[in-house]
Amino acid sequence: MEATGTDEVDKLKTKFISAWNNMKYSWVLKTKTYFSRNSPVLLLGKCYHFKYEDEDKTLPAGSGCTIEDHVIAGNVEEFRKDFISRIWLTYREEFPQIEGSALTTDCGWGCTLRTGQMLLAQGLILHFLGRAWTWPDALNIENSDSESWTSHTVKKFTASFEASLSGERELKTPKISLKETIGKYSDDHEMRNEIYHRKIISWFGDSPLALFGLHQLIEYGKKSGKKAGDWYGPAVVAHILRKAVEEARHPDLQGITIYVAQDCTVYNCDVIDKQSASMTSDNADDKAVIILVPVRLGGERTNTDYLEFVKSILSLEYCVGIIGGKPKQSYYFAGFQDDSLIYMDPHYCQSFVDVSIKDFPLETFHCPSPKKMAFRKMDPSCTIGFYCRNVQDFERASEEITKPYSQYSYKTDFGESLFSVHITPP
Repeated sequence: MEATGTDEVDKLKTKFISAWNNMKYSWVLKTKTYFSRNSPVLLLGKCYHFKYEDEDKTLPAGSGCTIEDHVIAGNVEEFRKDFISRIWLTYREEFPQIEGSALTTDCGWGCTLRTGQMLLAQGLILHFLGRAWTWPDALNIENSDSESWTSHTVKKFTASFEASLSGERELKTPKISLKETIGKYSDDHEMRNEIYHRKIISWFGDSPLALFGLHQLIEYGKKSGKKAGDWYGPAVVAHILRKAVEEARHPDLQGITIYVAQDCTVYNCDVIDKQSASMTSDNADDKAVIILVPVRLGGERTNTDYLEFVKSILSLEYCVGIIGGKPKQSYYFAGFQDDSLIYMDPHYCQSFVDVSIKDFPLETFHCPSPKKMAFRKMDPSCTIGFYCRNVQDFERASEEITKPYSQYSYKTDFGESLFSVHITPP
């Protein structure tokens, strides 16, 4: 009886902490991110210029980003559409209980798993949709009003805590989508893209059956000594993602694999072996590969000498982003302007969405506005990601990735290259 009583106390404690985190990470303040019109913006290998055009124009209401001097110019809208089209995975609440715990939210501990999901999602977008793809509804996403969110959050916290005390937990499932899918697209190509867009998001759903969902990633993390509620580092998440893709049995995912660098070194013979593993008499195609390179950009703090290196990486068309952040806060870095990194923030608690229902709503999986952070604030531990469609693509990427070393001397504190591509002689 005593053990049962202790279990009940632990469950109540867990639910209270979850309810508190739900309030803490849903308390959204409406902030603007400022961009200079004099400097280019790089986003996952694409360059945008916000040049002067018309002094009388200003940014659209709710855009969440502002050009210095309030001047819209160049291709700001193209940048916004591109950024919003990236898949945004954040804290969620009220999802099915994680096995072996009483947790129904990842608020306060799951941020690195979420940024890892975002990086993998970008790799899958490149694989199935290509870098030129953008979501047709991207510019229809608006920022949430801070006042309405504040009042909503207090109500949500109260309801969540009351449900915890009564032992009740009802999953709220959206019944309608942002827009109806049927009849919305003009041709088969657009329809195919929308099908894959939804399919990719569904693989990251917060349920035990989702291939790359939080529940599955936690299960794979157990082999690294991790459990639900623990904090995960970028290197550990890299190996969890590798395992998740290896174990995925979905037919659409048999043409892609993940390679994790060893000691900051990518061995090209090992990568090509993984890409060629599917080549048989019946299947002559080599696999696409997502290459993950865990690195450390300094000692206790990030060495600012690595700024140009990071910028050169994010400028590559092969780059799928960086799992990084500030100390104890993980962000998904996708671009930069000048000495600031552009990122998506997972520290925002949203309600569970059942991605198994037909035409589930998409808007909460796309970030309405970018955020910027000075490079010097970056935590030194991070994982860099690249996508290569085939062996030839990998060989070209290897040349591009190693180019910066001829111009910059990127060295660690131990005098070795930050990371390298090891090419085995024929």
